[in-house]
Amino acid sequence: MTSTPQQPGRPVTAVAHRGDPYRVRENTVASLRSALGRGADAVEIDVRLTRDGVPVLLHDATLKRLWEHERPVLALSFDEVRGLTGGGVPTLAEALAATDGHRVMVDLPGSPDVRAVRRVMDAVREAGAADRAYYCAGADAMLAVRAADPDAEIALTWTTLAPPRPVLLEAIRPRWLNYRFSLVDRPLADRVHRDGYLLSVWTPDTRRSMRRLLAAGVDSITTNRVDMLCATRASAAAPSPDRPGSRV
Repeated sequence: MTSTPQQPGRPVTAVAHRGDPYRVRENTVASLRSALGRGADAVEIDVRLTRDGVPVLLHDATLKRLWEHERPVLALSFDEVRGLTGGGVPTLAEALAATDGHRVMVDLPGSPDVRAVRRVMDAVREAGAADRAYYCAGADAMLAVRAADPDAEIALTWTTLAPPRPVLLEAIRPRWLNYRFSLVDRPLADRVHRDGYLLSVWTPDTRRSMRRLLAAGVDSITTNRVDMLCATRASAAAPSPDRPGSRV
């Protein structure tokens, strides 16, 4: 699945990375709502399964970093996760309800198997969110997404300057190529667009990096500081006395 790049003048999509993590604990309902309140066009969330197959929001394999428990989420039932975190780890269904009307980038960390990927995608469909959800991760997870749904929207995460092999692109059929921001410059953006894909990047958190990426022509930016991105995007789009046609 290929796509033409965003039309000239169309705003770059501002994606909130795990919500609003500098203000509110990441991958929580409160964090997602905070990000949307600060202008995010979409939110990125990380989804893993509990032992009993409930999709929940968590980036790491364990609860240690955010919730001070060493135990892997995959070894815990959902009720145990809920108890250990005081209800702080939401289900995917709860996150989708909290972001109703907004786009959601579902990241699948940890090389999930086909069964896990299908369970996550089933939960998205059960929530009535299939039309606003899209999926990102490395090649193995995205191959599983494509096998589960021929129409799923995919952002293939890529971490090297060498482009994905044509045979891989043909199998996954991504709409987006999702690059680490430090790799991206104008020539790479031009190449991605020339090949018929949209370009998303992650995760610049300074104005300088955001301005550079906006100038390079990316289509989407995922950041931990979505309010800064929205302000930088607005500033870049504002008329300047140095631009033809602007008014002083």
